[in-house]
Amino acid sequence: MNTYRTVTSYDMVGFDFGVWGIVAMILAIIGGILAYFLFVNAKKEQTNKFLKWLKDFLSFKIMWIEPIMKVFYYIATIFCILFSFSFISISFVTFIGVLVFGPIFTRLIYEAMMMFIMIWRNTRDIAENTKKK
Repeated sequence: MNTYRTVTSYDMVGFDFGVWGIVAMILAIIGGILAYFLFVNAKKEQTNKFLKWLKDFLSFKIMWIEPIMKVFYYIATIFCILFSFSFISISFVTFIGVLVFGPIFTRLIYEAMMMFIMIWRNTRDIAENTKKK
């Protein structure tokens, strides 16, 4: 009995790209080009509120990362506090350490990530202020 198995390129990819993959890639390229030229690079100022929001969203003037990071920060802090109670039966010192230093460590990581957003925001403001003059 032969226990060897031949590996084809199909097995290495892990999925069937096939016809739908090619069609999806072509549609994505066309859609991306149309979105860029119709909304992001449009010279005309949009009068419709939704189209103005869409242009700002597609050109990354609206950032969603900040509110998402705030929610993750609250979730991580609450998790650290609640998780620390699992150490109360093992070691009281570990419980206090995780209870105190877990939220502090979480806050430091959050503030480090927020610095990048603040740098982006300040750079954007400087660029807008120098453009108007």
